[in-house]
Parts: sequence; structure tokens; C-alpha cells
Amino acid sequence: MHAYRSHTCNDLRKENVGDTVKLSGWVHRKRDHGGVLFIDLRDNYGFTQLVLDTDSKAFDTAEALRSESVITIDGRVKARSDETVNKDLPTGDIEVFVDAIEIQSAAQELPLPVFGETEYPEDIRLKYRFLDLRRDRLHKNILLRSNVIASLRRRMIDQGFTEFQTPILTASSPEGARDFLVPARQHPGKFYALPQAPQQFKQLIMVSGFDRYFQIAPCFRDEDARADRSPGEFYQLDMEMSFVTQEDVFNAIEPVIAGVFREFSDKKIDGGAFPRIPFAESMMKYGNDKPDLRNPLIIQDVTEHFRGSGFGIFASMIENGAVVRAIPAPGAGAKSRKFFDGTNDWAKKEGFAGLGYIKITDGEAGGPIAKNLGEERTQAIIDQLGLGDNDGVFFACDKEAGAAKLAGVARTKVGEDLGLIPDDEFKFCWIVDYPMFEYDEDNKKIDFSHNPFSMPQGGMEALENEDPLSILAYQYDIVCNGIELSSGAIRNHRPDIMIKAFGIAGYSEEVVEEEFGGMLNAFKYGAPPHGGIAPGVDRIVMLLANEPNIREVILFPMNQRAEDLMMQAPSEVSPKQLRELHIRTVEPPKKDGE
Repeated sequence: MHAYRSHTCNDLRKENVGDTVKLSGWVHRKRDHGGVLFIDLRDNYGFTQLVLDTDSKAFDTAEALRSESVITIDGRVKARSDETVNKDLPTGDIEVFVDAIEIQSAAQELPLPVFGETEYPEDIRLKYRFLDLRRDRLHKNILLRSNVIASLRRRMIDQGFTEFQTPILTASSPEGARDFLVPARQHPGKFYALPQAPQQFKQLIMVSGFDRYFQIAPCFRDEDARADRSPGEFYQLDMEMSFVTQEDVFNAIEPVIAGVFREFSDKKIDGGAFPRIPFAESMMKYGNDKPDLRNPLIIQDVTEHFRGSGFGIFASMIENGAVVRAIPAPGAGAKSRKFFDGTNDWAKKEGFAGLGYIKITDGEAGGPIAKNLGEERTQAIIDQLGLGDNDGVFFACDKEAGAAKLAGVARTKVGEDLGLIPDDEFKFCWIVDYPMFEYDEDNKKIDFSHNPFSMPQGGMEALENEDPLSILAYQYDIVCNGIELSSGAIRNHRPDIMIKAFGIAGYSEEVVEEEFGGMLNAFKYGAPPHGGIAPGVDRIVMLLANEPNIREVILFPMNQRAEDLMMQAPSEVSPKQLRELHIRTVEPPKKDGE
């Protein structure tokens, strides 16, 4: 018999009754039933119940064991009585009577329990992540992540994609976030950068004559954490294809994403192609470019109903360039005025001016807006939105961007409060036709709105003859349940078009040559039309695991301040190391009172 186990803790079944077995694992839980000791033994695969009575030579050893000690046992498989069968466990029909115990590693008193799912403070969980990872929910999440990655890789290979690895040490590139810099010991004063994404390399792979590339790529960005974004590093399914249109990319990646979600979740997924929603339409209907299509509420523009109306606040704001967006609230008219006032108070707490509303009760439109707007205009809004008895509607009034933002978050708030968003389905969509450029109010200049390496729709002709702010790009995002999974684009593979596009954004040809010389030079020697996308692995697993925080699907995450409390990183290094790297640290100036 093997030195540590003949079976895992998930293997034994009724047909093993009478067998002599050897098991190894962690003491998950102990229960003393007056002379009979029960131990739930746990390993990576599952649980087996152990039983010892006072006649067992191992009883005293078992009685002294602390939870999470690692043991190896020899014992005999017996059937449980009908009343003690545990139908929740694959091994619930049997138990193992222990003849001998060997302690492989005794556990000290635990800083947090492994048994149960009691929530503990983040700093404790991250400092003792190796214990946190033993807990059932988190352990399953990490195994799910591994299986998802294996499935993604298999599906990409089955579609004819080839996996390549791109460099980790590379050049700094202005791609939107701060770089992590690595000092180059052999080149004093110079630095490598960790890649924010393999963007330029994967395009160069296409220029090199390869056709369909992918990798599960680590990416590094020095940016703050949030619920759906880990600080420092993340992983994405990076892919690129040659001689393709936008639709070709969609047709390649949709079955991969939908297939993985169907494989690892029982939630409903619509068949067929994902809806394509133009950016402008998404901003109008949903208030953002990450719409949750599970929410049936559609925002509408009702500006003209308020222009020159008796509701003076909105009317005067419209004269100064504001718009009014309406968020329907079906069934809300049956609720008390407290619901409407509470939603208005919520908007103010979120930093907005507030939400106006109309409440329809038994066919009668009420509230300050209806009173001042007049019966005819109020009815026109009701008709436009298709509202009925006991419905309601909220209004956001601001400049276009501000009104869209408030209407978007209010749409989510109202949908959640009215119970309109089902939790048993995944809704995917593509957001397409992003603007190539936007106006940067802070710097008073035109800049790229999305990905500077994208091909403008209309090519050089559009760049030379159209208003830059009207030019659309072959850029697209894939969104699921209100979470952006990925951005992608058909790339700008023409040096002349690239230099022209960067010139509109204020970059001289010399700057483009300096910042992107490697890729630009390669394009001068024959580059195929190409495009790609890079869905985020962490976010895919977060959705599949139904976790609200991305930390719960990452093996060893950092905290909100980008610190690894377990390994105590970042840390100071010795003066000798700094001298070797030709670096001197400069402490930031102290603030008053420090």
C-alpha cells in the first residue's frame, strides 16, 4: 500500500465496504459523542468521515488533535446506518473506523477557522491566505478558475489558434495606465516595463506571418483596485487574427465565451449571435457602454417635452444645453411616496443633483413635475414611455454626459429595487462603433477615446475630410451582465494612417516613431489586416463563481493598497541591491503634522 493513501477523501463508496484503506488529509472538524469520536477528514478532493471509539488504539491521539492538523490513518470501511447517511457527500454512505493514526504535521491554534464560511477581515484573510484557501468556497473557486482556463485553451486550439508567449520585460508604452518599471542593471538609468498587455507583440506576431495567436497572458498595470479589478496584475485570454473583419473576430470568440459559460454554469444563455449595440445607442438606452441587458428598463430622451414648459428648473437648464432622460419604473406607482423620495435622496448621496419623478396612481399622474408640466405634456411623456396605471418614471436633467451617467446608475438602482433583474441568466452583447476621438476638456485638445491602435472607419479619407469627433473606429467591447469582459479592435496596420491618426491627437511623427518605432517599422515591410480581443479571465471566473469581488477568484491577491500581506510585498531592499541597480530612493515630502 502507498505510504500516504490508497484513496483520496472523495473516493470511497458502498462497494468499498470491508476494505482496508489508508487516507491522508486535514482534520476539518471533530465531534465527540460521549466515547465515540467523529473526524471529518478533508483533502483537495472531498471529505470522508472517520470514527474512533475508546477501544481504538488511536483514540487518545485523535482526541488530542487540533483542527487542520495533517494526519494519515489506516482503517476499515463500514456502511453507515440508514439514519446516519449523509446525502450531501459523495462518501456519505460510508465511514472509516480508524485503527492507526500518524500525525504528519500538528497545527497550532488557528488565526481564522477553516470550517464554516464566517466572513473575516480582509487583512487576516490575506495574511493567512494559505488557510483562507482551504475554506470550501474559495477552494472551489480556485479549482473552477483552473478548469475555466483549461477549457478556454482547449476551445482556442480547437478553432485553429496557436499559443505563443510574449515577453514580460519590455519597453514602457503610453497605453493609458501607469507602467510597473524594472531597473536594468546592465544599463544604468534605463528601465524595462512589465507589459500592460501584449498589444504590440501580438500585432507583430501577425506581421511575422502567423495567423491565429492566443495566450493566457499576464498583464501588469499600476492602478487602484476595485471590486472587478485587481491591483497590479491580471490575466486575459489574449488573441489576434490576420485577414479578418470585425465580424470574423466576433464569430471566433463568441462560441469560446458562450461555451465556457454553458460548461461551468446552469444559468440561462441566449442562443445565437450576441447583440451588436452601437456605442451611441448604448449611452442613450442604458446610460453607459456596459449595459446589463437582464434589466428590461430602457432610458428615453424626453427633452422636448420639457423645453419651454412650466417646470422651470428643467426648462432653464435645457436652454443652457442640458437634456432630460427618463427612466421608467413599472409598478412603482403602487408604492408609497417614500420610494420615490428615497430614490431621489440616493441620487443626491451619489453626488448628483437629484432625480425628478412622476407617480401614476389609479390613472392619476402626481408629483411636482406633473403639476407644473401640465396635463398635456405629462400625458405625452406617459404615451412615449408606454406607461400605465400604477407605473412611475424618474428624470435625470444635466448636460448630455452627466444625464447619461445619472440615468445609467438610476436604471440599475430602480431595476434592483423593483426586483426586475433576474439572477438566473447571463446576457452578452457587443458594444461597437466607438468614437475614434474625444475632446479632452482638461487639456483642451482632441485625444483618442479608446484604443490608439484601432483602424478608423473610413480610413485615411475619413481622417482627412471628416470632423475628427464624428469618426468612428473598428473598436468593440464584449459585456456580460453589466461587466466589461474585454476590449478589442481591428488594428490600424497602415503606417500612413497611423501617423495621421496620432497627428490628430497631437502626437508628432517623431514622437510616434520614438514611442512605437518597433511596431511602426514592422508595418513598413508588409502587414496584414488584423484584429483581436482579450477577454479578462479573472472577470469571467468571477461571474461564473457568482462572486461580487474579484479577490475571491485569485489565488494570492493583493489588498486595496496593492500590498501582499502574506509575503510582505512591496518591501525595502538592501543598499547593496540599490547600488547594483544604480538607484537611489527619494522619500516623498512629509505632510504637515507628520
